[in-house]
Amino acid sequence: MKILLKSVTILDETSMHHKKKVDIFIDRGVIKKIGKSLEDKSDKEIKIKNIHVSRGWFDSSVSFGEPGYEDRETIENGLDTAGKSGFSNVALNPYTNPVLDNSGSISAVKAKANGHPVKLFPIGALTRKSEGIDLAELLDMKNSGAVSFGDYKAPLRNPNLLKIALQYAQNFDALIQSFPQENRIAGNGMVNEHENSTSLGLKGIPNLAEELQITRDLFLLEYTGGKLHIPTISTEKSVKLIKEAKKKGLDVSCSVAIHNLILSDEELKEFNGNSKVLPPLRTKKDIKALIKGLKDGTIDMVTSDHNPIDVEHKKVEFDNALYGSLGLETAFGALCKIFETETAVKFLTNGKIRFNIEDHEIKEGEIADLSLFVPGEEYKFSEKDIFSTSKNSIFLNKELTGKTIGIISNNGLILK
Repeated sequence: MKILLKSVTILDETSMHHKKKVDIFIDRGVIKKIGKSLEDKSDKEIKIKNIHVSRGWFDSSVSFGEPGYEDRETIENGLDTAGKSGFSNVALNPYTNPVLDNSGSISAVKAKANGHPVKLFPIGALTRKSEGIDLAELLDMKNSGAVSFGDYKAPLRNPNLLKIALQYAQNFDALIQSFPQENRIAGNGMVNEHENSTSLGLKGIPNLAEELQITRDLFLLEYTGGKLHIPTISTEKSVKLIKEAKKKGLDVSCSVAIHNLILSDEELKEFNGNSKVLPPLRTKKDIKALIKGLKDGTIDMVTSDHNPIDVEHKKVEFDNALYGSLGLETAFGALCKIFETETAVKFLTNGKIRFNIEDHEIKEGEIADLSLFVPGEEYKFSEKDIFSTSKNSIFLNKELTGKTIGIISNNGLILK
């Protein structure tokens, strides 16, 4: 396919065209020309007012459901949703039935995504069935294409298992994930333990549950070596703990879910099941610390933590609602509420190196892996803006800034 992008502003600090308005001609997935007033014949010409392009965005934590929960989201529609939301690369959580805990299941989901413009990178379960008892087939899954290993939202209760995983994974340079929650502290809690949980009569999860687990995992990492990724931290002290670990030279990275950067536990007053996420929405003080952690590099990347949940498991009593929110469609618009566009784009591409995913520059002769968007446009996010099969967005009826157009990637094109 030949694609001609007209009058686009490039956001790529490494490009000689950074912040310049140019035309880009792409032929069979490769950037052939970048310049002014290009007139090359194309199969598709894209000309949109104030359109910007950047390197393709990456999301380190998405769930689609398939196999097993296709009523929530299929891989095909999930990848279409990612593309329309500006993401050309996504890491798929093993939140499926059966769990992605062997080489066959990793190969199967990769085959489902084969040829799609959005590249899918599976995360293999760390333990069999994500039950936290025995390690899964890590090396076999790595050879089949898994980019990391972790049990989605399922904390490892046994510290020795994490110790062994970190030691074993060094033999093939694998990235191990550990969800930061000590369930024996969290108990039956479902929201942030604070004034709002008390006044609303909801059982709380204290910050300690997250921080205690992180402290344990960092001690283990210091002992074993290896590479550890802590997904979706949410508290002020968690940021401090990871900052101190990095100063020690530990090979640790972490992410934060975008909704934890924007929304506080004030949202709980509506008793809306869409606000039930894990980790829970914390306080404004925590939000301030998370934003600071992103700015100073302590937090390595943001994630949408996209998790479609069917209506039967969301529009129920708050206590019975499953955790999770859609996130792909709102990631860019939410981030641009608190960061400049260029900064938001940086946070949406940062995770590639950690997950060993190719990051292509915007220059002639390079593979085209581009996200397309229009910054600055304000709008109220509504159900008509949702592309996912499920509709459980925590940002419904929220004001967002900036709209995505689509992607050019993997010799393909997706536009809204």
